[in-house]
Amino acid sequence: MPGYSRADAATVDAGLRSHMLGVFRNMGIGLIITGIVAAVIGNTPALYQPIFGTPLKWVAIFAPLAFVFFFTFRIDKMTDAGARTAFYAFSAVMGVSLASIFIVFTGASIAQAFFAAAVMFLAMALWGYTTGRDLTKMGSFLMMGLIGIIVASLVNLFLASSALQLVVSILGVVIFTGLTAWDTQRIKSDYLHYAGTQATAKLEVMGALSLYLNFVNLFQLLLNLMGERE
Repeated sequence: MPGYSRADAATVDAGLRSHMLGVFRNMGIGLIITGIVAAVIGNTPALYQPIFGTPLKWVAIFAPLAFVFFFTFRIDKMTDAGARTAFYAFSAVMGVSLASIFIVFTGASIAQAFFAAAVMFLAMALWGYTTGRDLTKMGSFLMMGLIGIIVASLVNLFLASSALQLVVSILGVVIFTGLTAWDTQRIKSDYLHYAGTQATAKLEVMGALSLYLNFVNLFQLLLNLMGERE
């Protein structure tokens, strides 16, 4: 590590490991919150019928997207604890949005899609963390693809085209798999750039949000591709 003594390098490496563990810990807590909220609402008719049986379903669908924009623009003004709390609140909102999968898909399909997403996510995160290849160019390409599938998904909310949904799901799996590796490398690079500053605590939360979104989207897309409907 150029410019560092062995002691400095060891300190930075220890800090990086701690930072990445914090990122994945926050992400894991977020996924647990999402899963609990989704399962409770999705398996309780008294809760899901007033949401998904009325126009409130549009609020449930778009609320997570609005929350992400709010979170991204406001995080600089939040305390470290506030940013973490906001992320957990977002995870709960996402749980409400995902509750419909328990109505549409079988429990076995949900479990299979989750396992497949976990294996793919962990493999790509490990590669992104360990590879010496610069993934910047790949990330720029994937971000353009992400914008494309977001637009296509929004359009398909109104068209309800099964063919378009299939294309979006296949491309989406490829894009979010690649983004997992790119985001992991970016999180690592950001820490090395800001190591020793107060910014690292919020970077931990933002990193957790990025990886959380990759995993949740990968899971949903795989569920759409391989899920058996009720």
